[in-house]
Amino acid sequence: MRTEIESLEKPKVFWPPVESMEWPESDRHLLSNLQPPDLPRHIAIIMDGNGRWARRHGMADRIRGHEAGIESVREIVRACGQLKIEALTLYAFSKENWRRPDHEVSALMRLLDCFLVQERAELMENGVKLETIGKISDLSPEVQATLAETKRLTAKNQGLRLVLALSYGARDEILRATREAASRAAKGELDPNQIDDAYFASLLDTARLPDPDLLIRTSGEVRISNFLLWQIAYAELYMTQVFWPDFRRANLLEALIEYKNRDRRFGRVNEPTIAPADRALEA
Repeated sequence: MRTEIESLEKPKVFWPPVESMEWPESDRHLLSNLQPPDLPRHIAIIMDGNGRWARRHGMADRIRGHEAGIESVREIVRACGQLKIEALTLYAFSKENWRRPDHEVSALMRLLDCFLVQERAELMENGVKLETIGKISDLSPEVQATLAETKRLTAKNQGLRLVLALSYGARDEILRATREAASRAAKGELDPNQIDDAYFASLLDTARLPDPDLLIRTSGEVRISNFLLWQIAYAELYMTQVFWPDFRRANLLEALIEYKNRDRRFGRVNEPTIAPADRALEA
């Protein structure tokens, strides 16, 4: 006779996602190559190529590419939520982006502010929780207020954690964490010998997040651009020629299939399995 504990049913894993029934057949075919254990917990994306996309489409103003990229953000956030990805971090505005022409920076801030307001209903409908990393105090008071309100509204959502990297630079983040550790040590609150990987990671902007398993960069560039340098130590890197405004669910699924096929050893060596007959021959 089974015990009461043994008789309890395990939670059902609904796969494929119910929402995928409405996807195009080509996307469902890609999804058929994946199972929940194949998926990363945390995906980070460098959304690159907006300006080049605009030029390729005969648009003189780069901001048109950023506007077109909003639909890619919307679709990838939806897809990650449907696939039950735990966290998605988007490199939305770097510390270095402040060096861009004033009119472009102003347009990007207006676009960010509008996006945060317009997407609130969908974030709530899909249970998405908005979070941020970076030096948010660099942003205008108006954008800071809009961010704070959107984060407040979504704070109790239990689905995808959507993390926007804003006025973010990994070197700046590491320097801020280092200064904090030094300050605590100077006050006698911290023995420097206590600083290990876990302690230092707790001082970073991403302290409450798992490290990214997969880093995607669009537009064909092959560099990290000062993004999550500490956190991506063992992330799988996936570079695609597709410009961000053209990056859609199918492209994400292709990246996930590539990720599934990687051999993630984390410094270990996977010893080949030797069959008993082969051992006899070796003897």
